[in-house]
Amino acid sequence: MSRPILVFDSGIGGLSVLAEIRKLLPRQHYCYLFDNARLPYGELDEQVLVSGCVALISQLVARIDAAIVVVACNTASTVVLPALRSQLSIPVVGVVPAIKPAARISASKRIGLLATPGTVKRHYTHTLISQFADDCHVELFGCSELVLMAEQKIESGQLDMQRLAELLAPVIAADIDVLVLGCTHFPMIRHELQQVLGPEVTLLDSGAAIAKRVASLLGQSHISNVVSDQQGQGEQPQLQAFYTKAEIGEGLQTALVDCGFSTIERIATTNE
Repeated sequence: MSRPILVFDSGIGGLSVLAEIRKLLPRQHYCYLFDNARLPYGELDEQVLVSGCVALISQLVARIDAAIVVVACNTASTVVLPALRSQLSIPVVGVVPAIKPAARISASKRIGLLATPGTVKRHYTHTLISQFADDCHVELFGCSELVLMAEQKIESGQLDMQRLAELLAPVIAADIDVLVLGCTHFPMIRHELQQVLGPEVTLLDSGAAIAKRVASLLGQSHISNVVSDQQGQGEQPQLQAFYTKAEIGEGLQTALVDCGFSTIERIATTNE
């Protein structure tokens, strides 16, 4: 069997990135790993976050013989990538908030970044802003509750629009014309975010850019047994999902099945 692409996140947010990668590489096998036992990542101590992610991802990479790892989590990407790359011999792709394209398309030069508190406060984020949005006024909004709301939407199909409006009140007051969705969970509630913010605010995320990066790395590398569009015509793409919580709800289970996952199982963490 061909070697899968491993996509990792703290919860279901990385499914938004996985969907973009599958658009470009529909014949690949995929494994989705989400560390929902420690959700939300924005609240974790940095060293705890790094050690847990590196151990968990390395464990599954060895188990499934992954071809490439995509860390589809902005919070994790800001701190985990150097340690993870030092442990793995395969390519590792992280998520970068779409600050550069936001600054480029903003007419008012007033943009915002909506992310977890961890991503908002990291030096990495502020370096991105100084490099690519120096000519803009950039407002930073840190919110972990939106992560949990996105998770709840997948579980139940419902979202508290009144609470969402309350959380987005500072964004509306900032009078921006472009909002960067700096957490992969947020595209999962893009429609609701747009509904509250109005059509005059453009929402940007990094999903499509990450997909292009993955396709480029797989195309340029000499990784063996990676399915191309011309090869493996008889081999059906497989989707596997692994989670770390003791159990997941029926709503999430159904949502994953609807996404095409044939395997959905718990993976033990290294401290168990």
